[in-house]
Amino acid sequence: MHIQDTPVIDFHGHVGGWGSYATSDDPDGYLRMMDAAGVDKACVNCIFHGDARRSNEVTSAYVGRHPDRFIGVAFVTPGYPDEAIPTLEHAFDVLGMRSLKVYPPFFGGAIDDLAYMPIFEWCDDRALVVMSHSSNTGPDDFAGTLTHPSRFMPLARKFPRVRWVLAHSGNARQGNAEAVEAARAYPNVFLETCSTYTAAGTIEYLVEGAGEDRVIFGVDMPLLDPRSQLGKIVTADISDTAKKKVLGLNAIRLLGLEE
Repeated sequence: MHIQDTPVIDFHGHVGGWGSYATSDDPDGYLRMMDAAGVDKACVNCIFHGDARRSNEVTSAYVGRHPDRFIGVAFVTPGYPDEAIPTLEHAFDVLGMRSLKVYPPFFGGAIDDLAYMPIFEWCDDRALVVMSHSSNTGPDDFAGTLTHPSRFMPLARKFPRVRWVLAHSGNARQGNAEAVEAARAYPNVFLETCSTYTAAGTIEYLVEGAGEDRVIFGVDMPLLDPRSQLGKIVTADISDTAKKKVLGLNAIRLLGLEE
């Protein structure tokens, strides 16, 4: 298939400088990477500040530079519980964010930690899309111990109006299996494709397991190269209809971008 035939939405991108990974805060450079790969729009978030409101202001400013190409994604942390709900209200009601990103490894508690529950209750009331890191690559995977895909199953049951997006779909194959199990059990669980652990046949496995309507393309830009992440979808042994859904149509539907 030719990607010119379908909208391509990157569901997983980061903005803001991150010194340890030598990432720069350059919207124009980001756009050059998108254009080189054929990505039409990118959902971007900033998770690099303990002050989540500051992170969201960084994201809003980034989106404001190119609002036709970037989609704002809010960030919140339960590390400051009194600030969490006001931060969410500001992000969605003032800054116009379209979805939420949480990152338990920076918080130091698991995705199902009690500290997250007020946040998820607020999101459930609004039927929001919430994306979190998810991983299970083995016993040395610290981030994975906090975000095994199996941890999302009770959350999907408790907060059924939240659309849960499992970033990386668990990463390695054991994590992929958990992610597929979660998606099969709960229709409000979606799987996102970016990973550095992807084995041959992973995209086919996710689409067959979760269904072509609930797999979403992501890059993890600028940490990962959009060309290789997109190539996994374009060359996968799935139908062209499924590829179009994964590359953009599912994200458009999930975020209500046609409204």
